[in-house]
Amino acid sequence: MNDLSGGGPAGLVIETTGLRKEFRGRRGGLRVAVDDLDLAVPAGGVHGFLGPNGSGKTTTIRMLLGLARATGGEMRLFGEPVPRRLPDVIDRVGAVVEAPKFSPHLSGRRNLMLLAGIIGVPASRVHEAVETVGLTGRDGDRFKSYSLGMKQRLAIAATLLKGPDLLILDEPTNGLDPAGIREIRETIRDLGERGVTVLLSSHILAEVQAVCTSATIIANGRLLASGSVADLLAAGDDVHAVEVPDAGLALDALVRADLLARRFDDHTIHVDTVEPATVTRVLAEAGIYLTSMTPLRRDLESVFLEVTAGQALGERSHHQQTAQSDGGVA
Repeated sequence: MNDLSGGGPAGLVIETTGLRKEFRGRRGGLRVAVDDLDLAVPAGGVHGFLGPNGSGKTTTIRMLLGLARATGGEMRLFGEPVPRRLPDVIDRVGAVVEAPKFSPHLSGRRNLMLLAGIIGVPASRVHEAVETVGLTGRDGDRFKSYSLGMKQRLAIAATLLKGPDLLILDEPTNGLDPAGIREIRETIRDLGERGVTVLLSSHILAEVQAVCTSATIIANGRLLASGSVADLLAAGDDVHAVEVPDAGLALDALVRADLLARRFDDHTIHVDTVEPATVTRVLAEAGIYLTSMTPLRRDLESVFLEVTAGQALGERSHHQQTAQSDGGVA
């Protein structure tokens, strides 16, 4: 891998300022996919790019890689302005965007060998990449026999052939079963520990919290919060699990009192507050008496709900669609 000292200001590997992308809709209307986004990704570790499907994550990545033209703003990779200087830094960047393309009848290793020949890297890189992503022993199997998780790991291996300093992964665990998700998470965590800067785009809060050292949260193309995961989790209100006879009635009372709360199950509500006594008072005034109230460890779901003023991530994730994009490995 290359020397990261060639990064941007304060060691930033990715930096956008006022980045904007507008689309013309089918009826001629204007849709803003990325809205004056300031994104800063420091060198080293895994940076989560978190937001609901349709929030502008893939569009931002495509602009960084020169696959889409920005409407306005500035972008830099390793301190170099892109897309103008993209050819100067593209060899330092690996990316998996959407579904990768491999020959189904060739083995994983043979696919990587062909790619290594195309991009002009030594065959020894194939062995290193296979070992890094944990496919040793299965690299001789045909690609078509691979599970979705193995296919994603092979795609990551393909990006590692040129020894990138920056790896961009767009929703790498989409469609994977729990075992596949765990394998990809372990691979990503290991890459971050090896010194590769990883930008992990995801709409899954737990995924980002499990592997990322820093994160940026966006919605509707806008920056909502950014910083180290530890700082994001330390800021704001505490989360309490409140058990009540009827969660629906209790939730209505808490929301009317302008408390940030969401239903967990039929008898439990999660409330973000630094004043538990306020929760007790509000419920008592509504004639509802809680069974228990327990402080919970703050997580990214709490942070997200706070910065989006209580919007439900799950509902947005299921009903919004991402902008159309080409898939593959860069």
